Amino acid sequence: MQFLRDARYTLHVAFHPFDGFWDLKYEERGRLRIALSILLAVTLTMILKRQFSGYVVNFNHPLELNSINELKYIIIPFLLWCVANWSLTTLMDGEGKFREIVIATGYAMMPLILVYVPNMLLSNVITLREASFYYVLETVAYLWFIWLLFIGTMTVHQYTVLKTIWTMLLTLVVIGVMIFLGLLFFSVIQQFVSFVYTIYQELTLRR
Repeated sequence: MQFLRDARYTLHVAFHPFDGFWDLKYEERGRLRIALSILLAVTLTMILKRQFSGYVVNFNHPLELNSINELKYIIIPFLLWCVANWSLTTLMDGEGKFREIVIATGYAMMPLILVYVPNMLLSNVITLREASFYYVLETVAYLWFIWLLFIGTMTVHQYTVLKTIWTMLLTLVVIGVMIFLGLLFFSVIQQFVSFVYTIYQELTLRR
């Protein structure tokens, strides 16, 4: 089945990132549906991790967790990164298309699944003294993800190492600006709606 073959290729990208991301861009081995499937799988993994990790390392109250609310911690940052990176690299002679950025970012998230799923199971059998192993694996997952994201960004845009680092840092700055402008926009809209509603109430009462 083609979908399974494409899914297996994500492991090649995770363990051989230089060859993998090169093939994703120039051999068209990357699939948008696979990248979005990884995003969905990471989101589900994070929801399960927050709810079913062992009590030794889980400080969340399962009854107070909202699974829908958890989506904003994965999907929104993913979209913000892709949009900000595409907007920025367009001005910095980047060769990557928006679709390629989405695919590279999605494939780079694979380690979060590879590590978090067994780590969640491990958390239910370890003791408090052994919890350090859990946190070490968490750190490995994040560093692995950042490394793949770095290689993917460098390959997609054909940047040098220093330019890739600089671009990724600037992308974070752009994300911050986008969040600020978004919050400002919604604040203005909220005040405007409140103002219109207040005028409506006054006009209604005068009648």
